[in-house]
Amino acid sequence: MTMIKDIMTVEVDIIGPETNVQEAAGKMKQLNVGIMPICENHKIIGLLTDRDIILRVIAEKKDPAHTLARDVMTQDIIVAGEEQDVTEAQQLMSHHQIRRLPIVNRNNLFIGMLSLGDLTARSSAYRGGEVFEEVSQPSKPNR
Repeated sequence: MTMIKDIMTVEVDIIGPETNVQEAAGKMKQLNVGIMPICENHKIIGLLTDRDIILRVIAEKKDPAHTLARDVMTQDIIVAGEEQDVTEAQQLMSHHQIRRLPIVNRNNLFIGMLSLGDLTARSSAYRGGEVFEEVSQPSKPNR
């Protein structure tokens, strides 16, 4: 049995909820990532994605320099515990169609991220392209 803590990425930069979106986007560019965990007192309270920035800032014509991450972050997030089995994480990611899963410790403190890349590169339990296929199901546009 492979546990999440054995394959997750532990060196993950975070931002605070009072970080403005322009600064957060600059950090995303510098790190070459499309998502930033938002933490308060080491607890994850949301995620800011490049999609959040496009839909909740740019499309709404808000000023990124004066919009806080807290105001546009994704709040309803799915997390997993570091002691959980990788298979459970794969099921969560498939079911919720997410590519990155925030990981918390027993005290519910944010300690890392598990990505599809972590699964493919580091887990012998990885089910081939099955999880990627399930996560990548197209959504229907609102028309």
